[in-house]
Amino acid sequence: MQPSFRRALVPIAALSLALPLAACGDGGSGSGASGTDGGGDTIEVLASFYPLQYLTQRIGGDAVTVSSLTPAGAEPHDLELSPSQVATMGRADLVVYLSGFQPAVDTAVSEVSPTAIDVASAARLTDAAHEEEHDHEAEEEGHDHNGLDPHFWLDPIRMADAADAVAAQLAEVDPDGAEQFEANAAELRTELEGLDESYRTGLAECSTTTIVVAHEAYGYLAGAYGLEQEGISGIDPDAEPSPARLREIEQVVRETGVSIIFTESLIDPRVAEVLADDLGITTGVLDPLENQADPDADYRDVMNSNLASLRDALTCA
Repeated sequence: MQPSFRRALVPIAALSLALPLAACGDGGSGSGASGTDGGGDTIEVLASFYPLQYLTQRIGGDAVTVSSLTPAGAEPHDLELSPSQVATMGRADLVVYLSGFQPAVDTAVSEVSPTAIDVASAARLTDAAHEEEHDHEAEEEGHDHNGLDPHFWLDPIRMADAADAVAAQLAEVDPDGAEQFEANAAELRTELEGLDESYRTGLAECSTTTIVVAHEAYGYLAGAYGLEQEGISGIDPDAEPSPARLREIEQVVRETGVSIIFTESLIDPRVAEVLADDLGITTGVLDPLENQADPDADYRDVMNSNLASLRDALTCA
């Protein structure tokens, strides 16, 4: 029997404790989370998971206090919310979320009807290409994401588009801060466009363009930079790969000359490690940035690290 990718759900009690403790103290990096009981006249914002927390803090700066509903180090797909957390959403000045990614958040938004922005439209989500082929386990568990790939934040331009939408919503909540929010969003877009250019340049001349990954979180990244991803699991990391899928991955590795299978810090790497060992190749880490694994490394840091990992794996000039 193949080892499972499944992780234990974060206990509700732990989530309740983690929410007020996860403070976003640095308006520059957005690399923490903050409680929604901050003082002063700051806008109290709840972001459903790390990438949205990061961009909201960058846009809001000192005018906002941002909390992530997903505790640091937790797998956001599996988020469950306590009644107190749902109530907190109702008291927030703004909730920033991505519909279809975390069912518990979608349900809570429906129940308490907070002032909220769903970034799905701004992020221009697209169909998950391989979901129906080998991710049926996720569908059975209610994690099919409505057939859409939620991982837009791995494309810096889509991330910038989502940031613009959040800036506009913050301006509605606090019209006096609208000019600053717009300026911060423009600054962030410039940074993200620079990151996009680094990827385009860094991945322009590579010996291979195929990446084998733990789960198919890299569709937007692959599409933007001319790569092709092959996931051991589909869009949802909870789905266990079938023997047939593992055979397909073996064939891809042999045909394309892939030398590294990418694992992730938040999911069990054993299946990838066993597969790599059987094929005589190695494993490396490619972070899907669904959460912040290292509190000292923010979104931009991890994206730069991912670029270095990709260049090494693909043997880029």
